[in-house]
Amino acid sequence: MKKHFNIIIAGAGGIAEAVALLLIEWSEVTPTLFIGNRTYTNAYHLAERIKSGTTKSCTIEAFQLSGTEVSDEMVSVFKKGDIILDCLPGSLAPKMAQYAKFFGMHYANLTEYVDETEEIITLAQKANTGFVLQTGLAPGYIDLLGHALFQRFCKDFEVDKVDKLEMKVGALTKNAIAPHFYGFTWSPVGVATEYLKDAIVIRDSKKTMLPSLSERAKIIINGMQYEEDLTSGGAADLPDALSGKVHTLDYKTLRFPGHYSWVKEQLAILGTTDDPIKKLQDKMQSLIPHIEEDQIIIYAAVEGKDSHGILRRIEIDKCILPLKVGNQQLRAIQTTTAAPLAQAAQFLLESDLKGVILQSQIDPIPFLNGNYISKVYGNI
Repeated sequence: MKKHFNIIIAGAGGIAEAVALLLIEWSEVTPTLFIGNRTYTNAYHLAERIKSGTTKSCTIEAFQLSGTEVSDEMVSVFKKGDIILDCLPGSLAPKMAQYAKFFGMHYANLTEYVDETEEIITLAQKANTGFVLQTGLAPGYIDLLGHALFQRFCKDFEVDKVDKLEMKVGALTKNAIAPHFYGFTWSPVGVATEYLKDAIVIRDSKKTMLPSLSERAKIIINGMQYEEDLTSGGAADLPDALSGKVHTLDYKTLRFPGHYSWVKEQLAILGTTDDPIKKLQDKMQSLIPHIEEDQIIIYAAVEGKDSHGILRRIEIDKCILPLKVGNQQLRAIQTTTAAPLAQAAQFLLESDLKGVILQSQIDPIPFLNGNYISKVYGNI
């Protein structure tokens, strides 16, 4: 970003920390940051940690952010803010978007939650500022990568339709032990949610819904075997944008072999319950450890026949490892999620866009090769 901006970061967790560090370390003009959280002490401690973790001088202020009442302090911060970067749980996204619209700020979020995304699309239709939704890793980066591959395939092979568009991401540990073959590297509630809510896909060239965890398969990526299965939210709006152009499209989450069988066993034990997401989350948290050393596995592919009838397939795979930003070592899930959010901030602040901008509406190549994303993912 080439101008000075006041950026509000909603949340005080690992992604909020990462996006703050990326903005301070990698922006051409260092922004002023406001860190807001329901618990003020969490916001304050994060602000202090960011100050000690950066190599640049910066201005960071903490404030208490309520999802129900607008305090005088919040009004003062919102009037100064140019954009809200929402790093809070997806259930709070509509409220943060409402704040952005009312106070005339841009807004960008990370959530894979479908219902909340639809709610924001409705409320932001006539907004005077821009709203980039679902701009993290998955949804987010993977959808732009998949869309870029689709466009490349059509151009290179002189077609306008393809057979398959596959998008896959795994937030994984380096090692995995029985019986669950997993370690938490990000939000447990996010994992439980994506396992239980339906997935939006394209089948027979039409958008449809399928149960998550209903199409398990094996895949080898860069010589390593993984299991893949449908999960919710990761396809963003591509099933709408590419209906009729792609025969089969889906997003699947990558796991080590054995994990999905274990999850199915836990769901069978839980049986019918009033709050299955919370029950699965609690069950997993009681048995699965949180692990700091992580890796992000990314895979996207397009397959179809070229203009001469020859079956073609193009693929991209990446493995992202932890990265030092400033003086702070960040986990791979932090940088891969925060970089697209920072890129979205630049995209909005340096434009006059208004209303909702969905993943399919972003020109993928310039965005994916942007200043923040390319430092984490490399260029494509």
